[in-house]
Amino acid sequence: MSEPRAHGLPSPSVCAGIVIAMLVMIAIPATITLRTVQSPATLVPTSQNPTPYGYTWSLLLFIVPIIVIAGWFLPNEGLKIPQRAFGWTLAILVPLGFLLDFIFAQWFFCYPNVGAVLGKAAPALGKPVPVEEYVFYLTGFLAVLLLYVWLGEFWLAAYNVPDYPAEARKVRRLLQFHPTSLIIAVVLIGAAWFYKKHLALPEDRAGFPGYLTVLVVGALLPAVSFFPVARRFINWRALSLTLFLMLTVSLLWEATLAVPYGWWNYQHLEMTGIFIGAWAGLPIEAVCVWMAVTYAVAIVFEVIKVLLASERPVRETLLGKRED
Repeated sequence: MSEPRAHGLPSPSVCAGIVIAMLVMIAIPATITLRTVQSPATLVPTSQNPTPYGYTWSLLLFIVPIIVIAGWFLPNEGLKIPQRAFGWTLAILVPLGFLLDFIFAQWFFCYPNVGAVLGKAAPALGKPVPVEEYVFYLTGFLAVLLLYVWLGEFWLAAYNVPDYPAEARKVRRLLQFHPTSLIIAVVLIGAAWFYKKHLALPEDRAGFPGYLTVLVVGALLPAVSFFPVARRFINWRALSLTLFLMLTVSLLWEATLAVPYGWWNYQHLEMTGIFIGAWAGLPIEAVCVWMAVTYAVAIVFEVIKVLLASERPVRETLLGKRED
């Protein structure tokens, strides 16, 4: 059965497909163009500390949008964000970002340029990480969520669900298995493993694509559990614009600054083996990380909004009303 359309707009499934198509139509020509670089140029620093506190100052790429949106855009338009849903979303996702560093940094990342940070070590398994890492994930999730909320509530508000509370109360159960998301996750991880073991350069075939696996699980686990309901409530236009803005900031950050100047880098053993020479050997995982984050943030936020707007007990909202 086809999904209902509101105000003549495409169905949620079609909107999701359009977002994917927008990514593909950029990714294909970008990939072809980047592959024309057969002999990548190497950055040669002119001093031992070419970017003093560069990583620290670069956090303004998240902090300034947070201040502008929260301190100006939202209050200026008289918009009230759903504070409980906003807070719960951050409470769930920010610790997961911290765990990425705390548990996996020892295998995934390295920080060769000690002059680019304050020099304050933060705890992590195996070895400490710069304190900037935890600020990075805190402000990153906050920036994504604020962007999505502001775009959805003001800039692209016409594409929101018209009567959110009423539609939320119609949801019989939030927890619904989405097999397509599970299949996509398995295919992506399987394809990454196959590429690493059979198609990557010989020196990159050892290990397992652990970083991509973590990203796929983090992005698609909420979809596996909630996408059939969440797709009805997601503002897909706000999501697409948030995604492209975050992708632009991410590539500016990683491809032109962080990796070339050693603010951080990636351990090849846990990467898929696809490295972009024109971008200082940036792994494909680095291109995908904020796309994964944005997708997960939108789903978790909308699911929590529905949960709170339904005004029913949590168990009943998640699993449905128990039938005698």
